[in-house]
Amino acid sequence: MLEIRNATKTFGGLAAVDRVSFSIQQGEVAGLLGPNGSGKTTLLNLVSGALPPSGGRILIAGRDMTGKRADLIARAGVARTFQLVRILPSLTPEENVMVSAVFGAVPHWGEKAREIARAALARVGLDGHHARAAGDLTYLDQKRLELARALAAEPKLLLLDEWLAGLNPTELKEGIALIRSFSETGITILMVEHIMEAVRALCPRCLVMNSGALIADGPTGEVLADPHVIAAYLGEVEDA
Repeated sequence: MLEIRNATKTFGGLAAVDRVSFSIQQGEVAGLLGPNGSGKTTLLNLVSGALPPSGGRILIAGRDMTGKRADLIARAGVARTFQLVRILPSLTPEENVMVSAVFGAVPHWGEKAREIARAALARVGLDGHHARAAGDLTYLDQKRLELARALAAEPKLLLLDEWLAGLNPTELKEGIALIRSFSETGITILMVEHIMEAVRALCPRCLVMNSGALIADGPTGEVLADPHVIAAYLGEVEDA
């Protein structure tokens, strides 16, 4: 579903993403881990079209989408959430989500778009909130709204950028169950996450970045026990 070949993104002399390569199969759920500033969100930006790569190739479902516009990548079946919630506050939740139903993988219009929007809102727990001003929602409900908007695009590949961050323990359990329900439908998920409870519960496989480079890729238990991964997170220095 997703193949990344030597993806690189530089800003001046800084390589935020440094020749990263990996692939994710259809239906797979993978965690993308790493300390702050390691390049995780930048990599999601390259996949989703928010930023063009400086080098390398990005293939989605076998199609070369390197450097394509974000709207074309959305049409190819990619949807995402953002680390900092990005909603359209002056619109209703329903109108926010209808935007994705119109511009997602399969374009829908009118009542069909409204039907898809309401179904997505209900799925994330916002049933009955469709007519409120989106800017009046709580932060948690705005995060739910952004997730509903991604779902309404009917993605084949869902990119989640720390969607579970900031949730209390009860909300976290609900969020984990919600994401698991998506994975059971066959959607491919690549999720940036720092909450290890969620990573262990949802991701059979993890990839770890540090300083722009991919330093680990494998089964979650093995990756989280890797001394190089531990050093990247904790700043430990190995003995010579």
